[in-house]
Amino acid sequence: MTTQIQTEFTTADAIVRELVRAGVEVVFGIVSIHNMPIYDALLREGSIHIVAARGESGAVNMADGYARATGKLGVVITSTGTGAGNAAGALVEAWSAGVPLLHLTGEVASPYLGTGRGYIHECKDQLSMMEGCCKKAYRLRRPEQAVPLTRMAIQEALSAPAGPITVEIPIDYQSAIIPDSSIIKTDDSVAELAGSSVEISEAICQKIANACRPVLWVGGGAISAGASEEVTKLAEMIGAAVITSQSGKGAIPEDHPQCIGHFASYEAVKELLKKSDLLISVGVRFRGNETSNWKVTVPEEHIAIDADWLAFNRNYPVSHGLVGDAKQILKGLIGLLGKHNPSPNPGYLEEVTSVRHKVRAILRETLGPYEEFVDSMRKILPRDAILVRDVTVPANVWGSRLFEIYEPRTSIHASGGGIGQGLPTAIGAQIGCKDRVVVLMAGDGGFMVNVGEMATAVQENLPLLVILFDDAGYGVLRNIQDAAYGRQVAVDLLSPDFVLLGQSMGFEAVRIGSAREFAVELEKAVASRKPSMIVVDMNAVGPMAKPFGGPPGAAEAFRPKKL
Repeated sequence: MTTQIQTEFTTADAIVRELVRAGVEVVFGIVSIHNMPIYDALLREGSIHIVAARGESGAVNMADGYARATGKLGVVITSTGTGAGNAAGALVEAWSAGVPLLHLTGEVASPYLGTGRGYIHECKDQLSMMEGCCKKAYRLRRPEQAVPLTRMAIQEALSAPAGPITVEIPIDYQSAIIPDSSIIKTDDSVAELAGSSVEISEAICQKIANACRPVLWVGGGAISAGASEEVTKLAEMIGAAVITSQSGKGAIPEDHPQCIGHFASYEAVKELLKKSDLLISVGVRFRGNETSNWKVTVPEEHIAIDADWLAFNRNYPVSHGLVGDAKQILKGLIGLLGKHNPSPNPGYLEEVTSVRHKVRAILRETLGPYEEFVDSMRKILPRDAILVRDVTVPANVWGSRLFEIYEPRTSIHASGGGIGQGLPTAIGAQIGCKDRVVVLMAGDGGFMVNVGEMATAVQENLPLLVILFDDAGYGVLRNIQDAAYGRQVAVDLLSPDFVLLGQSMGFEAVRIGSAREFAVELEKAVASRKPSMIVVDMNAVGPMAKPFGGPPGAAEAFRPKKL
């Protein structure tokens, strides 16, 4: 198919056309004097919806949440210097989570780059700043290269391991008239899956078929590859226990009897792994906070499946590594294993189910009154509801473990651990999934970081539901400080009246102080399909039965010690 050549065509037009070519339907950002030509080109082209965020950090989080919920490319546009700097923290989150995201940012006029003369919005070394928080950062050095650079950046953002790519465009280049070049790649695919075909040796299949106590450890890479069906089928075929990382929640329905879930650091799961004779990991990073800083022991026989060459032997030794697209590899394994007729071990399956129930019972015993909260949420919310979690005690303790997730891309959390990113991330997820129920779990401290984005949610007419757990401070840090030092510092916060704040922003808002009230108001909010906020007065509800002391070993790490 040939493209009709235009007589005059600018760099901004070229960039927008590449977005359209890649199937982009929405962009998030902040308009500025250093990106106005791109915004004007978007307006003239007309097919891409523009979401005006209230800050660059929130704009990136929105693009991030949109990409995670839909599986599509997230696109964000920011300004130069301070604007790009404001985006940096949120880009780190997208990098940590492996989110396909294109960040377009302006730059000062090309004659002033690196001169330090004080050109407005100038940054000493913006490209290096962006490189530090992204998978890769590029600068457009010739206006005529806008098409190949933008297309390459999109492909690189989507290619495994996926991640944010920054492209910075000097402001004088954005309006430059350039040739309308036709550039065609022979396979012409937007996202190339590295290693989509893989040779799986007979020896590997034999090891899997012979395993008596296999474990599948599934991460976000399986969800990115769309391999959930294959994960479940393989687990059932070989009778494997299934552990998920937090990013892998939903790769197998969490009501499946073989799904232990996001409990790898629990003692009962550690013991199961020690006794296992085979680990198959699929798209897992084995993060420190999910493995007790790599103190969890895994079997010597470890078959790892990952699209990232550098994932192998990074955190745990691998006996056999299969590089490529997880869906295709798992399909191949399942096909070959069918010839071996693997027979699941009934006694082992009973043990897996026992461990599954045991870890959940142990966690439930710590919740006190909040046990009713998680049960109400799971009963009232639709099976396909998207749960977004900011960093807060309820999210860390039970939102990421006991609230069952049944489908891929319906569990979104802050992979990098930064607070305050939940609200804009949830907004992006809701924009990408207008007909779904999207629920945010947030704490009062983190919520205030990007509170202005509530206005974005209302302006976009989103039926977002916020559950705000208000303990008048940084609850996670309070508990860690208490455990480490027996005292607290800089964790108590003066907050606004969140109900009045929500109402002033256009949210329906209510404050509750009991589990019974919570269930009633949650049902109302889900039914209303309007921007809604339920403020949970944690002091009125009462304390958990056991305080959350942070990730395993957190308190010990902060006590004085000799190095």
